[in-house]
Amino acid sequence: MSTASSTLVDRLSRVAILMALMMFAVIPLLSMFTAALAPQNSTPPGLAWPADPQWHNFVDAWTAANFLALFQSSVLIVLGVVPAAVAMATAAGYGLAQLAVPGGRLINAILLIGLTLPFEALITPLYYNLRDMGLLGSRWAVILPLIGLLMPFGVFWMRASFLKAETALTEAAKLDGASTWQIFRRIQLPLAVPALSALTILFFLATWNQYLLPLVLIDDPTMRTVAGGLGAFQGEHGTNIALLCAGSLLIIAPSLAVFLILQRHFVKALLQGAVK
Repeated sequence: MSTASSTLVDRLSRVAILMALMMFAVIPLLSMFTAALAPQNSTPPGLAWPADPQWHNFVDAWTAANFLALFQSSVLIVLGVVPAAVAMATAAGYGLAQLAVPGGRLINAILLIGLTLPFEALITPLYYNLRDMGLLGSRWAVILPLIGLLMPFGVFWMRASFLKAETALTEAAKLDGASTWQIFRRIQLPLAVPALSALTILFFLATWNQYLLPLVLIDDPTMRTVAGGLGAFQGEHGTNIALLCAGSLLIIAPSLAVFLILQRHFVKALLQGAVK
């Protein structure tokens, strides 16, 4: 077999694998969409397009689950978690990667151990600690613990990004008299934009789809995230498949929008890691 034909076969096999993976992700989403358009309290036909699409199912699901209040609550929680978590993870990752932090290896080892701790194992101590602090039942009961729980992965992610940074620019800036803050803000931070964008996406998804913490730590259903609201909605309308699928798509939509907007940076960050 010639080199050209071998290259063509290799390329086609890669495309086939990518297409198979894409269909594996897209087909369930399409099936959910067609099911959301089926008549309520009926058995959805799967991937078949309904003869009479019920577009009002999305409006009914929005109203029945009080999604407006849940979306507002989720946005407030996301705004409280994501910017703070990204900023702290970036600063800590830069310090551990580029600065001679005393005990840096020990701190990194502790953070790696934190990656192995599941959220479920910390619910009970978090509940009693937040109760003693008077924060139980408020959105701070989710925001503050979630920032801490996201830190191990965030610091690990940003540390890996800063470790791969070019040292020539940093050394040239030091020779020009730049301070540590100036090097971080003007040189290292712009170079880490793809990693920052990818981390922002991951933190947004982790916060937006958070189900357990709001369910346990917040009593008021309207102050939880949309994922927690979907759980209550499922309990009330679990047999109404069309309405349940419509509600699920309403929750998924913001996550898809954020990913589509920032996907270029996300892919760039992954490719940089592969190349390095």
